[in-house]
Amino acid sequence: MMAAIIGANVYVVLRLWQILPNVLFLRIVAVVLYVGCMVGMFSAFGGTLDKLPLGAASVCYELFNTWLIFFLYILLAFILVDILRAVHVFPDSLAKDSLWGSLMVVGGVAVLLLAGNIHYRQKVRETVEMVSPKVEKPLRILLASDLHLGYHNRKDELSRWVDIINSEKPDLVLIGGDIIDMSARPLVEGNYSEEMRRIEAPVYAVLGNHEYYSGDKFAEEFFASSGIHLLRDEVASLMGIEVIGRDDRTNRNRLGLDSLMKKADPSLFTIVLDHQPSDLSEAEKAGVDFQFSGHTHRGQVWPISWITDAIFEDSWGPYSKGNTRYYVSSGLGIWGAKIRIGTRSEYLVVELKGE
Repeated sequence: MMAAIIGANVYVVLRLWQILPNVLFLRIVAVVLYVGCMVGMFSAFGGTLDKLPLGAASVCYELFNTWLIFFLYILLAFILVDILRAVHVFPDSLAKDSLWGSLMVVGGVAVLLLAGNIHYRQKVRETVEMVSPKVEKPLRILLASDLHLGYHNRKDELSRWVDIINSEKPDLVLIGGDIIDMSARPLVEGNYSEEMRRIEAPVYAVLGNHEYYSGDKFAEEFFASSGIHLLRDEVASLMGIEVIGRDDRTNRNRLGLDSLMKKADPSLFTIVLDHQPSDLSEAEKAGVDFQFSGHTHRGQVWPISWITDAIFEDSWGPYSKGNTRYYVSSGLGIWGAKIRIGTRSEYLVVELKGE
């Protein structure tokens, strides 16, 4: 795998050098910037960002992670160009030492990423209506997942999201994991909990795999200071429904859903929060009414969305198995670069009613 990644990057660097105008300084700057971002991307996973000033860490996070998406699309672009050259559709004159060729390929990828960033910032409101004889009074429940608060989704962005949540006037807010991104530091120094406490409805949440990356003990403290009720293999009875929060499957010792259902009142409508949609049949067998998950982001960008669609039984959107309904969210926030291409950022509003 690593050999393939290295080989792909060598190919991109060579093709980048070839297509840029024959100006040595320009070529050197472009290659140094590309390789620097590549090295920075991999070093960031080792905790390097936490050693930088907060502002610099945020800039580096966005720059390095944007490189990752740039790499994907510039690789696809150069492969396409070479295929078209082989069939004499793309002229060699545009593939080497060419300003126009550079604008078409490199500039085209840059415009695509800019459009993806603009698209990411547009939050989609998805609605689902559920009718059940188990429901005594109507409830409006707002569900979201994968906020990934940290160096890129900062406090001002969270403030905008809280305003969106409050504008829906929900009776209850449920968050399906990955509230925290990779590091606890920005949340502590930025006092993000102050914004979370502005949510005007009760908030219940579960851990995701990224809470384990940032430290599950810190996550517990952050949730508590933010007024979020954390459910770790627990059942909360409220507003005439049962909310079952599963610990993330990162914890190999988490309880089975059948064990958790024994703690719930079967006469009440049951909602399961499980960050990773790994085994949907488990909820069906346990008699769950509705399960909400996230985690997949639906790949964030095409064609990675094809991979998540192939891996998961349901990688995004509504789904049903037997009498159990599901919704797998592509996430309100995002990990890495704030770019979505072929996917969307969303939150879910469930209108729950009795028959």
